[in-house]
Amino acid sequence: MAQKTRRDFLEQSMLSAAAAAVAGTPTFVAAEETQSKSPNERLQVACVGVRGRGQSHLSAFSRRKDTEVVAVVDPDEAIGRQRAEKVGNSSGRKPQYFSDMRKAFEDKSIDIVSIATPNHWHALAAIWAIQAGKDVYVEKPVSHNVSEGRRIVQAARKYGKIVQTGTQCRSMGGTVQAINHVHQGKIGDVSVARGLCYKRRGSIGARGKYDVPASVNYDLWLGPAPEKTLSRPRFHYDWHWQWDYGNGDLGNQGIHQMDIARWGLGVDHIGHSVFSYGGRLGYVDAGDTANTQVSIHDYGAKRLVFEVRGLPTDRLKGAGVGVIFEGSDGYVVLSSYNGGAAFDPDGKMVKKFSGGGDHFANFISAVRSRKHTDLNADILDGHLSSALCHLGNVSYRLGSAISVADMQKRLDGDDEGTATLGRVIGHLGKNKVDLASQQLTSGLKLQLDPKKEIFVSTEAAKANPHLSREYRKSFVVPSAANV
Repeated sequence: MAQKTRRDFLEQSMLSAAAAAVAGTPTFVAAEETQSKSPNERLQVACVGVRGRGQSHLSAFSRRKDTEVVAVVDPDEAIGRQRAEKVGNSSGRKPQYFSDMRKAFEDKSIDIVSIATPNHWHALAAIWAIQAGKDVYVEKPVSHNVSEGRRIVQAARKYGKIVQTGTQCRSMGGTVQAINHVHQGKIGDVSVARGLCYKRRGSIGARGKYDVPASVNYDLWLGPAPEKTLSRPRFHYDWHWQWDYGNGDLGNQGIHQMDIARWGLGVDHIGHSVFSYGGRLGYVDAGDTANTQVSIHDYGAKRLVFEVRGLPTDRLKGAGVGVIFEGSDGYVVLSSYNGGAAFDPDGKMVKKFSGGGDHFANFISAVRSRKHTDLNADILDGHLSSALCHLGNVSYRLGSAISVADMQKRLDGDDEGTATLGRVIGHLGKNKVDLASQQLTSGLKLQLDPKKEIFVSTEAAKANPHLSREYRKSFVVPSAANV
């Protein structure tokens, strides 16, 4: 009898999943401790972007018995080759290095592409991988703008691929417990979900003209982004704070908490309106994005409020990077990736939540079952939560300088909004930010059509172009008709 290949195994998994769906019974998904040791069932993985978060991807897929990293992709050759050499696959084999992901995607033996590039590459890399027949794990935010996220969802569904978003809190037991507590009405009716990204960020240095590291293929690093001279002192990581490549802390750290906040509210669209204000305050540097920002998303009877503070700050109700759900009968504070606590209206703790999880294992289980509903963070959730970050930034970027007095007038009648502004002003005062000379930027309040995912207010003509971007030739994110 001929030996079964890995492809045979995956095809059998698909047939088993389909049969189980017809029978109405769940498919069996092996737990991590029962991973197959058979080389014929070992999934082949290409890791794209391996300097920062990508190291976790390399570790996760190389340490498993049922996956093997066979390709390492990075436009920085020095980093890419170094990471490839250090990969410790259980098979003992070393992965091949590529500078151009397209060359790696041509390999039909690769089953999975795991993406941890800068944000401006996430969507195109994911779509190219899907079109090449791969399942995908893509880091957050899944997109650089709203349109890109929807394109990944369409591609995943069209080609029947499993696409996991890297919002690992969705797989953390403590977070799941807390969200269930909220959904079960244990704190009453929830009116506000407040996401917090209170994370110290210093100056990234003066804007100027700097040399790209010699080991970097800058054309491949730029990809979809416009061709510009490097204007920040540090090439790696600090791209987060420039609009061409990153999305500020809303889309860096904040996307984790934005996702939890939307999840807890139980809303499955991008909202009815968005309004954002803030500024890059306390220093002048090469960064574009706000280091102090509030974004308010309207969901009718519910509201999602997100706060970014990059200057030193006190915690709020015990949380610095976290989420607070405010209910009629108490509140829940998630103060870490894997837990938090519930409190009564008087602030007495009534329940703790804690517990970890394995987001990569959940992804592999779904790859085996061929059911995207088995994912804890399906690409649709990734798109919706990432879109909220982008919408806040669109509002902010279309804004103009405003005095504190005029900002207070703008929020007159909005008790929650006024209270949030008051705390922001107090925070900036503690950091000796003079709001007379460094004014806040007040964004536009933009109305949305949540089904079409477009702006529909009188400012739509200004705002809708920000839902996408101009792409460089050869690096164009496909339209809906071409994914």
